[in-house]
Formats: sequence, C-alpha cells, structure tokens
Amino acid sequence: MTRPSVIPGDTHPYLRAATAGVRHHTRALAQQATAPPRPADRLHLDVLHAHLTAVHQFLDRLAETTRPPHPAAGRHLATAHTRLWQAAAEIHSAFHLLPAEGAEASTCRPERLPEGPPVLTICHRHLAAGHIIRRKTTPTDLRAPATSCAR
Repeated sequence: MTRPSVIPGDTHPYLRAATAGVRHHTRALAQQATAPPRPADRLHLDVLHAHLTAVHQFLDRLAETTRPPHPAAGRHLATAHTRLWQAAAEIHSAFHLLPAEGAEASTCRPERLPEGPPVLTICHRHLAAGHIIRRKTTPTDLRAPATSCAR
C-alpha cells in the first residue's frame, strides 16, 4: 500500500494559523490610515511578547533537533533563536516605557512582584525566556550585532 504524499498546505496548521493572525492584525492596523494612527499600547506589546517568546521556544527546539544531523542549519537556527530573544527583550523594554492605564508607569523589578496583569504576565514570561537563553548563549552572543552566524 502506498503512503499518500503530504500536501504542503496541510502541514503545520497551527503555525499557518498564527502567521495568518499576525498578517490580519498587520493589515487591520494599516487600514486605519483614514483615522489618526494609534500608538502601540501595553496590551498589544504583551500579546506580541507572548507570540515572540512562543516562537523563541519553538526555535530552541528546532535548533536542538536540527543541529546534530545538519550542523550549519542548526547554527543558523540558533542564531535566529538569539536574535528573537533580542527582539523580545526590546518589546519588554518598550512595554515598561509606555504609560500604564490609570496608574503611573511600572518598571520591571524582579525582586518583587508587579501589581498584576499584564505586568506580572510579561515580566514572568520574560524572566522564563531569559533563563533559557542564558543557559545556551554567552553574554557576548547576546550583545552581538544582528548579523547572520559564521558559516
């Protein structure tokens, strides 16, 4: 009995749905051109940070499984993993620079818990992702400019 071939459109449906969601949101923001543009708010950044950290974990797993059989591809995925962490760190910083609704802006203080969601959520998520990246990279790697890895 022959095995049916996999149709590319039928693979990874959740990844395709996440990509479609991001594209839809981007188009919706672009279509608001008739109204004055709204700056990003904390809720947008919290959701975007959650998305980036989920992709960060996914890249971590892909790099781990790809590196043994394909070292060069694994290195590139590991570099993408580091760069995605840098993007998430910048989103986290921007989150804390935006004013909180109805209260003064909060700062990330790992030694004490923030007041509550979404601050608690984004800081907790960021610290957990930071733990993963620091186990696998050096401080020099984290400060390196955003260029491709060495071949």
